[in-house]
Amino acid sequence: MPEPRLAEPRPDLVVVGAGVAGLTAALAAAEAGARVLVVAAERPTASASALAQGGVAAATGPDDAPELHAADTEAAGRGLCRPSAVAVLVEEVPARLAELRARGVPFDPEPGLEGGHRRRRIHHVRGADTGAAIVAVLAAAVERHPAIEVAVGERVVDLRPGEGVVTEHREVEAPAVVLATGGYAALWARSTHPAGSVGDGLLLAQRAGAALADLEFVQFHPTVLVESSILLSEALRGAGARLVDPSGERFVDELAPRDVVARAVAARGTVLLDLRPVPRERFPGLMARLEAAGHDPAHEPIPIAPAAHFSIGGIVTDLEGRTGVPGLYAAGECAATGLHGANRLASNSLAECLVFGRRAALAALEDAGRPSPSTAVPRLAGEALPPLPPPPDADLRAAVWAGAGIVRDADGLRALLDADHPLVRLVAAAALARRESRGCHVRADAPEPDPAFDRRHVVVAPDGALRVEEWR
Repeated sequence: MPEPRLAEPRPDLVVVGAGVAGLTAALAAAEAGARVLVVAAERPTASASALAQGGVAAATGPDDAPELHAADTEAAGRGLCRPSAVAVLVEEVPARLAELRARGVPFDPEPGLEGGHRRRRIHHVRGADTGAAIVAVLAAAVERHPAIEVAVGERVVDLRPGEGVVTEHREVEAPAVVLATGGYAALWARSTHPAGSVGDGLLLAQRAGAALADLEFVQFHPTVLVESSILLSEALRGAGARLVDPSGERFVDELAPRDVVARAVAARGTVLLDLRPVPRERFPGLMARLEAAGHDPAHEPIPIAPAAHFSIGGIVTDLEGRTGVPGLYAAGECAATGLHGANRLASNSLAECLVFGRRAALAALEDAGRPSPSTAVPRLAGEALPPLPPPPDADLRAAVWAGAGIVRDADGLRALLDADHPLVRLVAAAALARRESRGCHVRADAPEPDPAFDRRHVVVAPDGALRVEEWR
């Protein structure tokens, strides 16, 4: 990637983040004729997207259909998915998948099966290297495009909707900004995400006047190598891997939705993933990483435990990435469209980045110069804003794991309301407000779903006030 430099003339769009959503947005805008500046704290290869082992869920087989993909998505989402967002994803993702193939992403010949899917519709690269392969191809295309400038190593510290962004080094003027900053799963002690995935983009958006929603929903991946952040892809279970206790007995349907499997694994304590039935040649990269970590997957089961993996909550947007603040858009894991409901269906995340990253970029160009109602927070001239919080230390991350983990209760959540990190406080407040168990939000003191929360989302206003809204 080029060294950071200011795009000249002024960019039409600033994209913050260089994962799949950000790279997709940048290419969509540039190929539509816009000048784009991508600003990213880390290189694309260090993004959460690059770590994604799961594939792209898309109904492309003769026995499949978008309607079946939609039904599986809504079943996993436990009555909280926004049907319009689901329809957009399942209808558009096959075309986005075809574009990736045309760009040179070397997808495996046949799609695979993952938990919660009734058909083989998961398109992988080398079994479990999908995210890295997509990022590599998209990043190369971004680097080649003459209308895209890339500034790596710059952290955005303020948003000025309709005017641009402020980084640690400079101010950048632009009429529109797309946030593609990822999620906040690294707030938990065990996480599959990079250390920087602590929700800075959400806090920047809220400070600029955008609402947040669904912060209580963070998906825990059930199979992560013990004492590491190495995720063992759900594709392994689709290919025959078995979850067993120390005596070798199976105790759960390996292809049940992730929230079910994660709770079963956590309740069991010591759990092993038996990879011996899996053809090793289908997952060369993952098998090599396990061997480098000192394990022998060909001859012995691998110790695993759950870890925080995917943030369902984020910045409230419409289906075009609009946040309600003119000039400010969001896409990917940092956004909350209602797509995932209470529990994300496996491999819908890369699909979301591809579909909604493109939509947000095109909406930003379409809206340029168009007046619209603003929820932006007014700023006084020369007003000094507080800095973003420092990353949480080990003690705070342990407290989040204890108080807002796979199973939580009111006492544990209340203990987080005075945490030093503002997003931790908001997560705890949202989880307290949702007095039920649904999907990946499980409360021991409210163990059943409450129909009063069907289709209803806990929304955090820019001033921090909570309200419950119905989304259709």
